[in-house]
Amino acid sequence: MAPKNSAASDGDESQYGKIFSVSGPVVVAEDMIGVAMYELVKVGHENLVGEVIRINGDQASIQVYEETAGVSVGDPVVRTGKPLSVELGPGLLNGIYDGIQRPLQDISNISESIYIPRGIAVPALDRKKKWEFTPSLKVGDHISGGDVWGTVFENSFISTHRILLPPRARGVITKIASKGEYTVAENLLEVEFDGKKTEYPMMQSWPVRVPRPSSEKLNASEPFVVGQRVLDALFPGVLGGTVAIPGAFGCGKTVISQSVSKFSNSDVIVYVGCGERGNEMAEVLKDFPELTIDVDGRKEPIMKRTTLIANTSNMPVAAREASIYTGITVAEYFRDQGLNVAMMADSTSRWAEALRELSGRLGEMPADQGFPAYLGAKLASFYERAGRVQTLGSPERVGSVSIVGAVSPPGGDFSDPVTTSTLGIVQVFWGLDKKLAQRKHFPSINTSVSYSKYTTVLDKFYEKENPEFPGCATVSSNFSQTLKSLTKSCSWSVRVHCPIPTRSLSTLLRLSRKISCSRTVTPTMISSAPSGRRSG
Repeated sequence: MAPKNSAASDGDESQYGKIFSVSGPVVVAEDMIGVAMYELVKVGHENLVGEVIRINGDQASIQVYEETAGVSVGDPVVRTGKPLSVELGPGLLNGIYDGIQRPLQDISNISESIYIPRGIAVPALDRKKKWEFTPSLKVGDHISGGDVWGTVFENSFISTHRILLPPRARGVITKIASKGEYTVAENLLEVEFDGKKTEYPMMQSWPVRVPRPSSEKLNASEPFVVGQRVLDALFPGVLGGTVAIPGAFGCGKTVISQSVSKFSNSDVIVYVGCGERGNEMAEVLKDFPELTIDVDGRKEPIMKRTTLIANTSNMPVAAREASIYTGITVAEYFRDQGLNVAMMADSTSRWAEALRELSGRLGEMPADQGFPAYLGAKLASFYERAGRVQTLGSPERVGSVSIVGAVSPPGGDFSDPVTTSTLGIVQVFWGLDKKLAQRKHFPSINTSVSYSKYTTVLDKFYEKENPEFPGCATVSSNFSQTLKSLTKSCSWSVRVHCPIPTRSLSTLLRLSRKISCSRTVTPTMISSAPSGRRSG
């Protein structure tokens, strides 16, 4: 077990409050005059991580991201004066973190246990590992937010990791480190602005609830290849688009999400397991290192382009709410480097359930099925962080974040509040059919209810690459609609009563659907598909 640190350390007494009440993951603290919304605090004698979510006079309501058992009235609450933030820099890829970006592998090594000790504080990025740094600018150059001032060799998959100046910084370079090996915490750059000098390391921190700024939002122009023929042909997404995958339990949502992670034409994958079973994340950790993709003639494991954020169903419920924001902030960081990023959120329904529990403990007025009235606004603020953008700084770079959100409506009911709110925001809907899944027809895409609003956007791309493709996709879609109408008019159980031409056409259409819905894409084929930049 990690040692327990007392909160009563040196510091200004005004930075301390005390616990007034405890209700599950929600703690109310008093004597908190001057505290800010979403400020990070340390709760109790074990320094449990929490975040301020409501202020009422000198009292602050705090959602605690760890188990609150043993916390009592009168225990100290330490203010940090900063919001919940994530560390961004070399070393993010090929790692697994919890919902507040604590590295699970490092915690396991320190605690020598399969459990996460309460109050343990481990930096997200390794402070001891050295990286080969190459400067891109020199002393005397003007620099502003988003400028690339150096590069690092990340791994054999993403060979160039660009070191960026934080978006709100600017000035003239007065000192920059020479080429060599450094840790992420060493100060390598000194910038002067208005007579004040500021030093910067390779890593930077960013508040998870604040979208990273960009220079301009661009229109989508390239397809988001996911490796499933029925999806890429009939219901395509775009790089920088939003996709929802609603479906009942057992329909294959997680399988499709993992297929996107394995075979998509994105440069970086951020996979967020939000409230799902721990075995699913264990399966990802087991399979991804064994799966490879051809990059410049060599095979590379896809784990080298993947960051996993695991907040499974047995972890504290409050951390589910933070895990989504942690994942999208990491995705935006790689987008700012000029890469195409795919973020998988599995599942947003569990995230919404966490919002419902926290809302209930705060005593807020419930809306449909007990969810908070601001559920739609929260979902919209998350999905709106997707997009294809012109990044800040120089040299000019274009990057994108594509969001694929799995939704788990109870009993497969698409009138569920989370599903209806999500469908009002996203542009692509991959509806899953329980009956197809029961017949072992995977992917169980219901072509009658699924849709994509990006087909018109991609017309120019298809005309350039293969002018016949849009027509073939339209014919295939019409086949599916014809099959549906024939199925209604001619029951398969009494097919003998159907006219022979109708039976023949129905059989042909069923065969067509089986072929179009089969998995045919392999990592080798993906390497030749339209892709973003794989080597920086």
